[in-house]
Amino acid sequence: MKFPVLYLRKGAERRIKAGHLWVYSNEVDTRRSPLTDFEAGSQAELRSASDRPLGTLFVNPHALICGRLISRAPAHGMTPQRLTQRLEAALSMRQRLFAEPFYRWVFGDSDGLSGLVVDRFGDTVVVQISTAGMESMKDAIVRAIQRLVQPAAIVLKNDGKMRSVEGLESYIEQAHGPEQQTLSVIENGVRFEVPLAGGQKTGWFYDHRMNRQRLQSYVAGKRVLDVFSYVGGWGIQAAAAGASAVTCVDSSPVAIEAVHHNAGLNGLDTVDTLEGDAFDALKALTAEKEKFDVVVLDPPALIPRRRDQKAGEQAYARLNQLGLRLLARDGVLVSASCSMHLSQDRLVDIIRGSGRKIDRFVQLLEQGHQAPDHPTIPGIPETDYIKACFVRSLTGFF
Repeated sequence: MKFPVLYLRKGAERRIKAGHLWVYSNEVDTRRSPLTDFEAGSQAELRSASDRPLGTLFVNPHALICGRLISRAPAHGMTPQRLTQRLEAALSMRQRLFAEPFYRWVFGDSDGLSGLVVDRFGDTVVVQISTAGMESMKDAIVRAIQRLVQPAAIVLKNDGKMRSVEGLESYIEQAHGPEQQTLSVIENGVRFEVPLAGGQKTGWFYDHRMNRQRLQSYVAGKRVLDVFSYVGGWGIQAAAAGASAVTCVDSSPVAIEAVHHNAGLNGLDTVDTLEGDAFDALKALTAEKEKFDVVVLDPPALIPRRRDQKAGEQAYARLNQLGLRLLARDGVLVSASCSMHLSQDRLVDIIRGSGRKIDRFVQLLEQGHQAPDHPTIPGIPETDYIKACFVRSLTGFF
């Protein structure tokens, strides 16, 4: 198949040759290949300034990331057959990893399907498309999913922030099967039901699965605080693992209601909630001289963009100081981050600084990563975003 050619500026191919898959608009030689000549979602051959073929990519002339590599072979574009093959390869690995169909089936670039996320919730599959290229493959995506797993329902939850950047409209569509109001999840042996309408992302965050499993080793007989709890992913799993009392904090009334519902699903009567801003709630608990044996901090991305780095790091520092203050003697802090722009080492340094700020001696017990259904690509640092630090806090130790 012959495609129009998108040329890079001199030297701009280094990142692509090193393993990355994105092309930025300022890397394009617009004299040889004007971006205005390409339609959003179209496919093109990528070449270096020296005319060396680099592969095939989806193009969106309106976005900062104007190209997303599909293949390293210049003649191999994205076809329904190639899409199905990649979906099948991704499915094969998840089925090896997990005994039940509750996982992230497709993780965008990491599975060679930039702009596509697919999550399985038993018989329901939720799809999120964030790029014009993948939007052009929407019907093929639905057909491939039907062919590979025969789900009872497929939901297109295409309401993410990235769609506006790509010039795409926001919508939620029932692509197959009866309309879904809630999603069922089983994670680490614990049951959850998540409201689909108004739910975050695809409705659930599978990325912290292994870290929530590790939490179970720390909570038996302990008092646990789960901050930014959403529907209780951390807190309810802690209660199921034997925590004596769990308090979940979230600003969303819908999320708070879901916490109580999910506690009931698992027959747990040790779960309580606080509705409100997380920072305000932590300050109020401190003023009330409350103490917890385990505090979990799993905020949304506090550094959404590179320009937010300084303010975001300051927010992480304030959050960790508040969390450490609420720990009982010999308590454990689980400090998580989903900010792509915050490195693991930097998070550790923020926790260290937070401990010194309030005169706490902290031990780093272990560090968690994203679950293997969220594989990382070494050449694409953006795919490596989940961090979790398990920290023991000792008062007056040094």
